[in-house]
Amino acid sequence: MRAVVVTGGATGIGYAVARRLVRAGDRVVITGRRESLLKEAADRIGATPVAFDAADPDAIADALPHLPERVDVLVNNAGGNTDFDRPTAAAGELASVAANWRANLDANLLSAVLVTTALTARFSGNARVVTIGSIAARQGAGAYGAAKAAVEAWTATLAGELGPRGITANVVAPGLILDTEFFRDRMTPEGVERRVAATRNGRAGTTEDVAATVAFLASPDAGHLTGQVIHVNGGAYLGR
Repeated sequence: MRAVVVTGGATGIGYAVARRLVRAGDRVVITGRRESLLKEAADRIGATPVAFDAADPDAIADALPHLPERVDVLVNNAGGNTDFDRPTAAAGELASVAANWRANLDANLLSAVLVTTALTARFSGNARVVTIGSIAARQGAGAYGAAKAAVEAWTATLAGELGPRGITANVVAPGLILDTEFFRDRMTPEGVERRVAATRNGRAGTTEDVAATVAFLASPDAGHLTGQVIHVNGGAYLGR
């Protein structure tokens, strides 16, 4: 039985990934900041909840005793566009601009870097690291897109560092996924239509689409795939 850690596992993509891996017979730990929500999700799918902020070094250190001593799969899913939760900086307010950019970098890049670094010594031989990126890394979306682009660059470095141990590191880059909290209920029907029109297969993605790809990258069959960005966005990243 493999030991799996999924950050941001209480909702959306992280929840779908954790549920799929539990059903495959893995022992799954899900993490997140919202303890009650995390526990409810864990109870539903048969996972173990460990609550902490993945962007907080001290919180990660405090959580380490509660995380598996051997980690076979790490899924860095924690993150999201923090611009949806913060006021827009006014023109010339450099301190606000800096704070908004740092929030996105913390949530999307540093969370993955810190948790991975904390668990590196616990990775088994042939372990798998999968980080959730975004189509925004190619198409742009301000600080959020820049943070996800940085995730791709970091993963390329990570693949080289962990490769001698037989460990792979890859990115899964979703496009429009409707059944998540990502857009904070701000997505309009027109926005959905525009994004669907940009795909090659004429539909939005689902959390299960992403979970299936993550499950493959986490499997023994994906041992020669590393340093890759796998687009799960219906080809929308190709543009029109």
